[in-house]
Amino acid sequence: MDIRQAIGGRVRGLVGSGEMDLSRPAGDPGLFGPGSATWAVHGDFTSMMIGGVCSLLVQMLHPAALAGVWDHSDFRRDMTGRLKRTAQFISTTTFGSTEAAERMIGRVRSIHDRVAGTLPDGTPYSANDPDLLTWVHAAEIDSFLRAHLRYRDPAMPVVRQDAYVAEMGEVARRLGAVDVPATRVALTAYLTAMRPALRVDDRTREMARRLVRQPSPSLLNAPVNAVMMQAGVDLMPRWAATLHGFDVPAAGKPAIRLGAMGVGRLMRWALR
Repeated sequence: MDIRQAIGGRVRGLVGSGEMDLSRPAGDPGLFGPGSATWAVHGDFTSMMIGGVCSLLVQMLHPAALAGVWDHSDFRRDMTGRLKRTAQFISTTTFGSTEAAERMIGRVRSIHDRVAGTLPDGTPYSANDPDLLTWVHAAEIDSFLRAHLRYRDPAMPVVRQDAYVAEMGEVARRLGAVDVPATRVALTAYLTAMRPALRVDDRTREMARRLVRQPSPSLLNAPVNAVMMQAGVDLMPRWAATLHGFDVPAAGKPAIRLGAMGVGRLMRWALR
């Protein structure tokens, strides 16, 4: 096995791509199709992983989103597994057949049926809350788009960015979200309007620490893993980083971004 195969195999193992069937019957483009903005944004491993880290950090600022993971997942022991399952959902709904995408969405909805509880202040929450689903969706696609613009295609036209936001709204609505933003401007306005509902407590800090400092699956992956985490923190909107208390010194940002770009080139070579 040469080095390209070795690196590619490790990456595919990390996201579990060998466990997925992304084949599509003739005439079935899936939910989006090869020419879609979603295929373009989701087609780069490095930017998606960085965006995924950023997304989780932003999502957990919502008390109900945090509680759903805190109370109903094994993130303390298996944060890598959580990232892997998220990657598989995105890969299947993006690149899989229509049937496979619908089956994956149905599976997630059935999991959400069992995720409910009470916040520390006594407020009930449910993963099926349409407004909560909209928050999780908006934080996710904003993060993926930010990563794509920074690390893959800074010149992506606004009309193409709008197409991505609109296309991904289809998945959100199928999951049960409502009033889903359909343009980049609407997405930014939504996130701004949500800021008064967001906060950080001891549980948020604990989850963020476990995410950013999670052990690498192997010593060989450790340097890449560290770059991804640092780039994910750096990618957050300033208001989100301030809420978390993260301070990425300006002097360190160029090194983080150059490192992430270097990882991106390596990953594209290995996965070609």
